[in-house]
Amino acid sequence: MGPPSRMNFHRQPPLPMLPPRQRPRPGRLQPSLSIGGSTSVRAGSRETWAIADAILAKKLDKGKEKVGDCSDNMSLLDIARGEVDIISQRLKHLSEEFLEGLKNELRVILEGADGSQHGDEFLILQKLIQKRGDLTANTLTGAHRVQLEILVAINTGMQAFLHPSMSLSQTSLIEVFLFKRCRNIECQSQLPADDCTCKVCANTDGFCNLCMCVSCNKFDFEGNTCRWIGCDLCSHWTHTDCAIRDGQIGMGADVKTGAGTTEILFRCGACNRTSELLGWVKDIFQICAPSWDRQALMKELEFVTKIFRGSLDSRGRRLSWICEDLIEKMKCGMSESVACRIIMFFFQELEIESSRRKFEEIGRMIAPQEACSRISEVLQEAIAKMEKVEEERARMLKKARLDLEVCDRELENKAREMMELKMERKKKKEETEELESIARLKQAEADTWELKAIEARREAERLQSIALPNSHKAKKEHCSGYLQLRLNNET
Repeated sequence: MGPPSRMNFHRQPPLPMLPPRQRPRPGRLQPSLSIGGSTSVRAGSRETWAIADAILAKKLDKGKEKVGDCSDNMSLLDIARGEVDIISQRLKHLSEEFLEGLKNELRVILEGADGSQHGDEFLILQKLIQKRGDLTANTLTGAHRVQLEILVAINTGMQAFLHPSMSLSQTSLIEVFLFKRCRNIECQSQLPADDCTCKVCANTDGFCNLCMCVSCNKFDFEGNTCRWIGCDLCSHWTHTDCAIRDGQIGMGADVKTGAGTTEILFRCGACNRTSELLGWVKDIFQICAPSWDRQALMKELEFVTKIFRGSLDSRGRRLSWICEDLIEKMKCGMSESVACRIIMFFFQELEIESSRRKFEEIGRMIAPQEACSRISEVLQEAIAKMEKVEEERARMLKKARLDLEVCDRELENKAREMMELKMERKKKKEETEELESIARLKQAEADTWELKAIEARREAERLQSIALPNSHKAKKEHCSGYLQLRLNNET
């Protein structure tokens, strides 16, 4: 983004700040159910016509062929171009499974998984619906529930109206289709919201100033964040990125501090009036920062850096530098609580500076006696704020010391545990070496006994080879002696 100092906004007198955008109630449909992420395709967008006209004839003929193959069933093309009462009667005779299949088919088209082909199909269906003049409140009253859900989903480009848990009434769906009710299921306000007659609410079909961006006409469920900027005067909302892209954030004269002093201002796209952003960011952080987690805080700091980058005001430049520094420190391990306290200290210091500036202005502008009275009030207020800052700093210092003591104790415990682990490791190593030595000794003994066993086996085989012939010889001698003895006895 180029430096905003090129712009020249004139700041209106300040009004009470809008509260930050509140988070949605839990248990409702999520933004992922809408086409294009958390936003919807704006119905009636003229940019779609040039593309749809080029492909309508060919796709329509192809669709007719498909419908002709299954005359007993129903297609999305039939619903988009057929008469409401006839289509309603046909849908009543179809099974729940088939109706759910129709809704799933439209979900796939809205998701755009097939790229340009699904995009072309969606544009054809949307154009067919938006060219019809018979889709009025009276005719849609008799529509089948699934038929109405499909018509609303095509007209708004949002999958949320096809979700099984979507529980809007028939009347509400008809109002959404006719752009008389906000298509954001979390909002569902009657349009125009708050009966607003500004150029955006009057000229943009389906626009809701309570939840949609003035620049892009899209909505999301982000709340308690600097990603949305609210106008102090008309209460319309704008994405911070959209405001930066469209040049709605820039330098302007600060009526509070006198001529020649400038600050970062936001120019609303609905009413063209300006409001200051430093106080807005301060209110957001004071109210919402305690509930942010680490990632949320880093993202908010990035948005603040975007807003005040290139500021010519010293306060805006300091805020941008502090946010950039905190982002880098948080990437290196700084906790979100410490970063949050640092940014809050900066805003408190700004309040003290503002009080001192106010004190100087009072001294220049009013009578001495009244000046003394007001100076006393300002001094008391400044002293109270300084005391509060000092108390907070003392509390932080005390907490830091306690944290340091805890860290020292933890470090000692870790060092002791490390020493014990080293000793245990050394002991285990000695035991392992001793066991390995015993194992080697036993292996040597086993090898020795194995050699002796081999030698004994060989000796036994040698003795056996000697003893076997002697045994045969002795046996023969015994037999011959026995026979000789018998012969002698017979004679």
